[in-house]
This record gives sequence, structure tokens and C-alpha cells, in this order.
Amino acid sequence: MAGVLAQFGLARVINAAGTLTRLGGAPMAPEVVSAMAEAAAASLDMAALQERASTEIAAATGAEAGLVTTGAAAGLTLAAAASLAGLDPARMAALPRIEEGRTEILVHRTHRSAYTRALAVAGARLVDFGHNDRGTGAGIRGIEAWEIEAAVTPRTAAVFVAATPGSVADLALIARTAHAHDLKVIVDAAAQLPPAANLRCFIADGADLVAFSGGKAIGGPQSSGILAGRRTLIASALMQMLDMDVPVATWRAPLGVQMAGVPHHGLGRGFKAGKEEIIGLLVALRRFLARDEAAEQAAQEARLAAIAAALPAPSTLLGAAATGRAPQLALHVDDAAGLAARLRAGDPPVHLGERRAGEGVLLVDPQALRPEEDAALVAAVQAALTLTLSR
Repeated sequence: MAGVLAQFGLARVINAAGTLTRLGGAPMAPEVVSAMAEAAAASLDMAALQERASTEIAAATGAEAGLVTTGAAAGLTLAAAASLAGLDPARMAALPRIEEGRTEILVHRTHRSAYTRALAVAGARLVDFGHNDRGTGAGIRGIEAWEIEAAVTPRTAAVFVAATPGSVADLALIARTAHAHDLKVIVDAAAQLPPAANLRCFIADGADLVAFSGGKAIGGPQSSGILAGRRTLIASALMQMLDMDVPVATWRAPLGVQMAGVPHHGLGRGFKAGKEEIIGLLVALRRFLARDEAAEQAAQEARLAAIAAALPAPSTLLGAAATGRAPQLALHVDDAAGLAARLRAGDPPVHLGERRAGEGVLLVDPQALRPEEDAALVAAVQAALTLTLSR
């Protein structure tokens, strides 16, 4: 009998572009898939399951608490909702149309992207501040404390940080300044793993809420993520996602917080994580923490070196220290965009990283590339390069 992909007429792609959402994230290990199948066959108390997840996530991140979300973007929306509503059930019910009190989130211009829309989904008004000197090449200065101070008003609820290898050094200063005004600090660390140490560094540097992707380097379900942070904020986020249609007499607030009443279904209800995603993410997280990161990266570099040796195009091996995450192989080619398009249209389709295609560089990222696919990748790239040269 044909496999399920064949039944639906779907082709498996060779993914050398990395753990990208558009390519389904990272392939899951057999033990993660098995755990999800076991959870799928059971009924579970979802509040109790998320509280167990909180214990696991807190141990992994150093945060007070955590929850499993349906991805990092959902985590950012829930983080914004928690920052705006706190433990006030009336404010939870009013979101995303909330007019009174703290309703604004500060976003430095070097941290603004399409992903900040996830904050606005919760009803937050995003307030830009500062200058993008680094991005425009107009200067070298980044975020300064006085810029935050000048932007704060009585309506400010939080400051947003998009974590990158270049911006992480600013976090401690941002947190000190924000906390002096009783503001929350929300960090988007969706793709900042590996290294595994990043699970802890943002909390250690003062973040109140940090969102990670669960379906990238951690190796969990693609539709999963982690939100870690302060216990009261995580409880607020959790209550705005869980099924709240429960009897008042028997209800208890999660994570030991005190509430003035039982919230109604919150704006995060559409982001509910299933039992399969939660269990799969927790198993993947334990696996991620238990692995030998240095040995894994050394093996990836060895594979990339072998791929480079088999290809006629000049290349540069970029170690984990250079990329800030996993090692990559930079292929220097003519007509990078055209070559990438031909590879995607091949049989099997091959996807390379195209972030630097404008520079004449295609990237080979081994994180979602299975070792048994290396030879097919080399053959496809060789054929595409030969076709390019013959034109």
C-alpha cells in the first residue's frame, strides 16, 4: 500500500534550507512521534497537563513558569495579552479592544519586523522609538536607556525585544530601564536555538516573557512553541488560552495565582495547544537538552565539508560561532536565485537557504537534512550547476 504522502500526491522535499516553517520545521525523532501517538489515544486534563509543562519548562529555562503554545508567534500574542490584562478577568474579557490603562508596547526601530504584528493581535498599540542607525549604516549606536525613558508614558505596558546575536547584548540594559518603570520585557527568541544555553540567557538577563519555537531546533511539533517567564504572566497567558467554560464552584486558578473571578474564554482560545503537541514538545525538549551539542555540530560540519568537496562551486564553511546557531555551508554561485528555482523544481525538489541569494550565495543548512539525503543533494546541485554552465 502506498504511503500517506503518495496517497495525497505529495512529494518529499530535500530540505537543506533549515528548520523553516514553510518547509514544515524540523523532522521529529521517533520517540517524539511515539509520544504524540500515545497522547492522542488518551483524554487528559489540559490545565493539569500545562501545569506539568510549566514545571518542565521552568527547569529548562530558569523561568518561574512556562506553557506550551502553538508556535512562537502565538506565544508573542499571549505574552502581549498577559502584559495588558495581568490577572484582571475584566481586562481579559475586553481584549483586544481595551481602552483604559496600559495598552502600549514599545518597539525599538531596530527590532520592528512583520512578526511584531503578533503583539498587535492582542490589542496592543505598538509605539516605535529610537533610530535604526545600525541597520541603515548611518551609525554604530544601538538602544540607549534615555531613548526608552523618553518613550515611556502612563499607557506603556511593555518593551519588546527581537533577539538576535547582534541585539542580545542590549537586553540587560533594556530590562533594567523597563523594570524601573514597572514595565514588562517581552523577548522573541523564536529562532535563537541552538545553542541550548539560550534557553536560559534571556531570562537571566531580565526578560519577563520569552517565546521560542518548538518546531525548529528543539525538534518538537511544527505547531508548538514555548512561552517562559514570570509565574503571574504565564498564568494570565494560560487562562486566556484554556477552555474556561467550567463551574465557578470547582474552578481554581492555575499555577497558584489568585483571581477575582473566573475568566471567560480569552482571545488566545484560537491558539489552544493540543495534548499531542504539548507531550511531543516536552519529549523533544528533554531530548534537546540531553544531546551533546558540540558533537552534533562537529558531525554537521563534517557532513558539510564532504558536501563542499563533492561540488564544483566555491564554498565557505561557516561554523556555529559564525552563524550564531548551527553550522552552514555557503555556496558561491552565479545566478543564485535562478539556481535555487531550478533546484526547487527538480525531482526530488531541493530547497537551499536563499537569505543571501542577492549576494550570489546559497546556504546549505544541515538541521533538517537527513544524512541519507546528502548524496541526493550533491547530485541535484551538481546537475543544476551543469545546466547553468551549459546555458
